[in-house]
Amino acid sequence: MADKQISLPAKLINGGIAGLIGVTCVFPIDLAKTRLQNQQNGQRMYTSMSDCLIKTIRSEGYFGMYRGAAVNLTLVTPEKAIKLAANDFFRHQLSKDGQKLTLLKEMLAGCGAGTCQVIVTTPMEMLKIQLQDAGRIAAQRKILAAQGGTQASVEAPAAPRPTATQLTRELLRSRGIAGLYKGLGATLLRDVPFSIVYFPLFANLNQLGRPASEEKSPFYVSFLAGCVAGSAAAVAVNPCDVVKTRLQSLQRGVHEDTYSGFLDCARKILRHEGPSAFLKGAYCRALVIAPLFGIAQVVYFLGIAESLLGLLQGPQA
Repeated sequence: MADKQISLPAKLINGGIAGLIGVTCVFPIDLAKTRLQNQQNGQRMYTSMSDCLIKTIRSEGYFGMYRGAAVNLTLVTPEKAIKLAANDFFRHQLSKDGQKLTLLKEMLAGCGAGTCQVIVTTPMEMLKIQLQDAGRIAAQRKILAAQGGTQASVEAPAAPRPTATQLTRELLRSRGIAGLYKGLGATLLRDVPFSIVYFPLFANLNQLGRPASEEKSPFYVSFLAGCVAGSAAAVAVNPCDVVKTRLQSLQRGVHEDTYSGFLDCARKILRHEGPSAFLKGAYCRALVIAPLFGIAQVVYFLGIAESLLGLLQGPQA
């Protein structure tokens, strides 16, 4: 069973590489998702993902679509590494008897992975959301000022947008470490069910495409399984993602609701915007998660890190 032992350094490196590639590819869609989820009825700036991206490019330039990407690229490596490696670890621990994992054990492994990742996910999402939504707030205020005839306000130079470092310092100074973990409960309610759905679904879809004579599925099977499982899990937990995004947004547009907690936020969304509001950004999130996890699983199962570590260690005697 020695060949079945998991190599933790390799899993961490694979998760990191996968996260960097995936985030770079899909970040603009994630920005659109955040802005669509944050806008409330009566203050709608965007009608769809494409409308959001077009308006973002017009008002903030091409690189406006990557606002907050630096935070994600910095923290996605430990986040994805923890998530994928933790799932592998728990699956390994739960299958020590040599038996095939039952669905319940697969779900338990996913639950463990989702719980571990929030250590990094919560502050990453907290900072990213502030940076992603800053352009929407600024544009909304400019439009309202123009409609009110306050030309001087429109022509006044825009206030400099804060950086992730400035936001971190301000949150730590004003609220302590708890400031970076605002929305932790909502993040857990999103990420734990996501992992419970995603990992068992991926494992079973991936198994379906594995030839009997092969130890691993072909890379395209892993990619498609990651895409399908990621999309399904993303849509399933989107209501919690909407609530999490609202709770973690520190700046509000004019006349937008504020929230005291998860239940208060969910009630106000339901009362003022209807049940459909919980699906805001769902297709954007599916478009983000599908390639992100497809790429992640290909990198992970191709074992790129194992090859790199093998080269560094040199030929064995």
